[in-house]
Amino acid sequence: MNVLERLDAAQPWTQEETMLLDSVKQLAAEKIAPRAAHYDKTAEFPWDNVKEINNLGLNAMFIPEAYGGAPLSYACYLACVRELSEACASTGIIWATNFHAIKPLMDFGNEEQKQRLLPRIAEGGLASLVITEPTAGSDATGMKTTFTPDGDSIIMNGSKIFISNGDVADLYIVFGKWSEIAGDKESISAVVLEKGTLGFSITGTEDKMGTRASGTASLSFDQVRIPRANLLCEPGDGLKILLASLNKSRPSVAAHALGIARAAFNDAIAYMNDRRQSGKRLLEFQGLQFNVADLAAELVMVESWLWRVAQLIETNAPNVGIEASILKLKATDLAMRIATDAVQFLGGYGYCKDYRVERLMRDAKITQIWEGTNQIHRQLIGRSFLKKEKR
Repeated sequence: MNVLERLDAAQPWTQEETMLLDSVKQLAAEKIAPRAAHYDKTAEFPWDNVKEINNLGLNAMFIPEAYGGAPLSYACYLACVRELSEACASTGIIWATNFHAIKPLMDFGNEEQKQRLLPRIAEGGLASLVITEPTAGSDATGMKTTFTPDGDSIIMNGSKIFISNGDVADLYIVFGKWSEIAGDKESISAVVLEKGTLGFSITGTEDKMGTRASGTASLSFDQVRIPRANLLCEPGDGLKILLASLNKSRPSVAAHALGIARAAFNDAIAYMNDRRQSGKRLLEFQGLQFNVADLAAELVMVESWLWRVAQLIETNAPNVGIEASILKLKATDLAMRIATDAVQFLGGYGYCKDYRVERLMRDAKITQIWEGTNQIHRQLIGRSFLKKEKR
């Protein structure tokens, strides 16, 4: 065993989790990875991969048992994200987005909402978290989408961009501003929108650099009428819901990035063990050994922090936002570095689409951008050390 394999073997999985992870690894290796290049080339949504994932019942692992789920640990969920993303970054983020999107409903929905909506996801439905707008990226307070109360209904108007699963979801958790509340922060609210609602339309999908098979859509809301019963908590509670949800979705983005990083690292190691120059394998050259050592050391440290943050979340530790930001920042920067170095290690081959490190380098880039750009996370981490001034 190398050091990465020993780190994996040290995780305290239950027997049920071990069996599930073995099934996910087998699915990833035998079905999902062989299709990844095709989906990258065509940018088609990988419905067959989603079907395979649903055949394993993976959505059930993060839905409470009372609503049709079979919950396992948050750490096991992160491990599944990493395995799927190592095989196909697009498929990994499609599945992870289900968790990102439905978590606000699980944490803040009332009993009627959970009974009505969560079984649809447990059974294999797709979900989407709808935040970003042309005027609201990392700063969500700039959003313009409005929710206007009208008796037992809410009228939605506005538009969203860069929405993962936006073109395929069955349920959407949408953030906007309550029309009767003043203040950019105070007015933010959250509602559940169901597929096919009149006035809701998908206005386009992006042609992206990487994760090309994962749909990234623009959405429009034109006098969309939804039941008041689809409001999460109370008007104005949206920012609280959003921030709590991000603390759990950012580790998931880190796991996605680490799957890409693992794939790039493993491809580079395999190539350097096989390729010879001047009668020696590339990995016998000291300079490359030093490069590999630095990457391996960082990968071990970041993955160790992944499991640490998972433990904090599982034990309901308070104020894990900075820990989640550190994890997201370091994992995604490392994924981009390892993927870029892997292309360099493979030389001309690395620049060609016949080798997946070219794809992995493109896939890695988005991880530094979404769920808060890494510049924003550096601000959050640095700002956390400011001492309050005495007055």
